[in-house]
Amino acid sequence: MDVLFNSIDVRDLLSSSNIDDVTLPLSAPDLRLLIDRLQVRSVDIKSKVRQYILSHYSGFSTLFTQCSDVVLRSEHLSSEVSDLIQLISDHPVEVETKAVIDDIVIRNRELKEKRELLGLLAVILELSDKLRFVKEEIKVGRVEQAAEALRELKAVLVTSSDETAAFEERQPLVYGLLKDEWTECFEEMQEVLLRCMDNAVWFEQENNTVHLKHQSNIKGIDGIELQTVLKAMDAVGIVDYGLAKVADLMIKHVIAPVVSFRSTIVVEETNQESGNGAEANLKILPSADPNVDSMDGGSMYSVLVDIVKFIGKSLCFGNSTWMLCFGRLTWPRMSDLIISNFLSKNVPDDASKLADFQKIIKCTSDFEESLKELMFIASSDGKDERLSKFADNVEVHFASRKKVEILAKARNLLLQSDFRLPEDGTRRHSKVKDDKKAERSSDLVVDLLFTSERCVVSEAGLGLMKVVHGTLKDVCLSSPKVGLEFYHAARDSLLLYEAVIPVKFERQLDSINHSAVLIHNDCHYLSQEILGLAFEYRSDFPASIKELVVFADLAPRFQLLAEEVLQRQIKLVIYNLKQAIDGADGFQNTHQMKQYESAKLSIDQVIFILEKVYIIWHHLLLPSAYKRSMSMVLEAVFSRVANDILLLDDIAAEETLQLQKLIHLLFENLSSLLDSVVAINQSGKLQESPTQTLDDLIPSLRKLRKLADLLDMPLKSITEAWEAGELVNCGFTQSEVEDFIGAIFADSPLRKECLRRIESICY
Repeated sequence: MDVLFNSIDVRDLLSSSNIDDVTLPLSAPDLRLLIDRLQVRSVDIKSKVRQYILSHYSGFSTLFTQCSDVVLRSEHLSSEVSDLIQLISDHPVEVETKAVIDDIVIRNRELKEKRELLGLLAVILELSDKLRFVKEEIKVGRVEQAAEALRELKAVLVTSSDETAAFEERQPLVYGLLKDEWTECFEEMQEVLLRCMDNAVWFEQENNTVHLKHQSNIKGIDGIELQTVLKAMDAVGIVDYGLAKVADLMIKHVIAPVVSFRSTIVVEETNQESGNGAEANLKILPSADPNVDSMDGGSMYSVLVDIVKFIGKSLCFGNSTWMLCFGRLTWPRMSDLIISNFLSKNVPDDASKLADFQKIIKCTSDFEESLKELMFIASSDGKDERLSKFADNVEVHFASRKKVEILAKARNLLLQSDFRLPEDGTRRHSKVKDDKKAERSSDLVVDLLFTSERCVVSEAGLGLMKVVHGTLKDVCLSSPKVGLEFYHAARDSLLLYEAVIPVKFERQLDSINHSAVLIHNDCHYLSQEILGLAFEYRSDFPASIKELVVFADLAPRFQLLAEEVLQRQIKLVIYNLKQAIDGADGFQNTHQMKQYESAKLSIDQVIFILEKVYIIWHHLLLPSAYKRSMSMVLEAVFSRVANDILLLDDIAAEETLQLQKLIHLLFENLSSLLDSVVAINQSGKLQESPTQTLDDLIPSLRKLRKLADLLDMPLKSITEAWEAGELVNCGFTQSEVEDFIGAIFADSPLRKECLRRIESICY
């Protein structure tokens, strides 16, 4: 059969040599030849196929037979399937089968529910029997067994708070009834146990004794052991609640008197075989000496340990869990009593006494270790070491107390200050501090650190710095913890001045008085002292706080406050002076008597205000501050007077004389004040040949003096003065000179010529 699978190449059947040329068509002879050869080849293939089939006849026969059998079986199977489908269609058996299955499921569910109901009923009966058992046990006094049963029932009937809300929505009614019954049993058990505790432990006021009976009788039930009661309370989880009243009794009647050193105790144990069994008594006796051993607390701690031992033996019966529970109830209040009545009162008032407090620290630590051994406080919980922590931090407590005292002292000093002017009102700071012939200074006259000046300060400012210096000296002698607290106390004391004084003297700061000047001096003095604190004390500070101690940031605050106070005073003075000058009505028509008197009155008021300011400032202000401030005030006065006169648009001949007279009056009355300004240089010394003239300090002074001269000068002289630059040097402008000439001189060719000459020269 291989010949069938071999390809027939047409080119092999043709004789033409150019068969590969696809562009040329085949000729007729070639086509006839091709057909003949294909027929021959086809006959050959058919012959080979026939021979192959004949040679494999048996194989092909078997194959065809098997195919026939498969077809017959397929037809038979199809017939059977058709019959089955027909049978199912005529009789729906699946419906009957489903009904049977559903019935079986329903019956199984009913059987399961009945079994569950029977189980639930059995559980309910069992729980009900246990609850009945609990009630009976309580009635006969077997509280321990009843408590155990209640604990078991609690695990079944009482759910957690997170599950309660969801569970109550789907719980059966009988469950709620059983839970309510359990609650009633629990409350009854709790009431019985608490009565037992009240009956077992009580305080007798007459004999000042705590009685503790080991057997109790309640509701006709005799012989309920105290230990059994505690076991029952432990079982139902109310030990804390049951011991709370006893703990309060012990704190109030036993521990508090002992801690306050008013009482001591005596432990008595008596056995009453015929009575109510064993009984332990704790008798509280008044202390013979209330101050005995109050320095280190050794006797107090010893008595407290005896009390705890008594509680552990007679009340808690050596049970560590009950002991820890009682300790949790009493230790916070007990430790607070010890801290408030003993430890805090013995915190040293002086840094040199801190070493003596070490005895108290050791006794306190030993006391807490004893309590840990007695299981009164937990040995692993550092929170219970309240006394040791307080005692170990005694330096902090000492520093905190001293800080409060320092701040209280500084605050009282500031609040009680009245900033009264010293009795000796002479100017003490006008001489240099190293002048041996200087007068004996008052205590309130201080030397400034970074200038050669002296100033008068208030008692509050001086006293405050004494407090700060004393505090910083303590910093040098203290430990780092104490020193840091003292440092903060010193800073806060300084800040108190900034917070208290401006508020307390607000009204004085809004008027011209010596109090405001003293506040300015205080702030300037404090700023200088603050800058010197680091240089004075830093080298002696504890090494660990040297980098933390900073005062330099406070100095600018006080310097700014000093400047604000001074500028406020200067503005008030200038405002009052301007108000006085306003009364002159611009110095108009002064050739009229009424207007002249009004202007003269204004000048007198100006002189009066300046003299008042001179009296206050000259005696109190620093020389440099006085010179600067008074120069500003005089500049404001002279410039205002000069400007008002120059604004006049018509000045009569008589009026020029009156104006000149008013200016001379002003200068005559202010001569001593002007001399005081020029006599002070920046170092605060008296100068025989001052480097600064009045004209340098008060530019308007030269202008007003020149204006007085101009009032009686001829027109040509005024023009020549302008051309020579003299008027410009005095502060006159071209427009002011032109307006002045127009106001005094009538219109004329000469005036026009002079004005032209003035206009032609510009500076």
